[in-house]
Amino acid sequence: MKAIVVIPTYNESKNIVRIIDKIFSVHDEIDILVVDDNSPDGTGKLVKDKMQVSDRIHIIEREGKMGLGTAYLAGFKYAIEKGYDYIMEMDADFSHNPEEIPNFLKYIQEYDVVLGSRYIKGVNVVNWPLKRLLLSYFANLYTRIITGMDVKDATGGFKCFRASALSKINFDEVKSNGYSFQIEMTYRLWKKGAKVKEIPIIFVDRLEGESKMSKKIVYEAIFMVWKLKLGLVKISK
Repeated sequence: MKAIVVIPTYNESKNIVRIIDKIFSVHDEIDILVVDDNSPDGTGKLVKDKMQVSDRIHIIEREGKMGLGTAYLAGFKYAIEKGYDYIMEMDADFSHNPEEIPNFLKYIQEYDVVLGSRYIKGVNVVNWPLKRLLLSYFANLYTRIITGMDVKDATGGFKCFRASALSKINFDEVKSNGYSFQIEMTYRLWKKGAKVKEIPIIFVDRLEGESKMSKKIVYEAIFMVWKLKLGLVKISK
C-alpha cells in the first residue's frame, strides 16, 4: 500500500533537509511531498536538490504565500491523483516527531482518519509559552462543545487519512486556510461517517524558524466552528 507525507513549507530551509532525512530513516517506503509557497530562503531549491538523489521526494511549487489550507489541499489532490492509499500531513519544523509515523500507519489500517493528539493523555506539549498552551487547549474544548465531535485535539496538524475517505470530500467547498483547516477537514470527514481515531503524541515547539500563528488565524478558527455548527459551510452528501 502506497503512503505519502505532505509537508507545507514557507521559509523552512533550516529544517527541510533534516526532516526529509529523518522521515526516510524511520520509514523506508513512504514518499514525501513538499508544497512550497515560493520560500524566499531557498527551501524549494533544497528540496529539488534532494530530489536528485531520491525518486521518493516530490514538490509542488506555488507562486507565493497562499496559506496552509490550500497547500494541504494541493497536496491531497496530488496524492489522490497519483494513487496513494494513505496520506499523512505534518509540519517541517520537528514539532511533529517523524518516529511516530509507523504508529499512524498501523492505526490507519482500521480507521479512516488517525489524529495525533496533544491532549488525549493529559497535556503533552513541550516548550510552549503558557498563553499559547491555554489558547490551544481551550480552543479544542470550545470546538468539541460546539461541534459535538468527540475529538480532544481537532486543531492538530499531525494526521493520517485513507485516500478513499478524503476522496469523499469536495475540496472546492473547503473554506478554511489557517489552522481552522484542521478542524474543518476532520468535521467534514466525521459528518460523512468516517471512523476517527486519536493517538497520543508529544508536541515540541519549533527550535528553528518562525511560527506562522497570527490573530487572523485565531479569529478564523473561532468563527469557522460556528459556521460548521450552523450549516453555513456547504457539505455535499
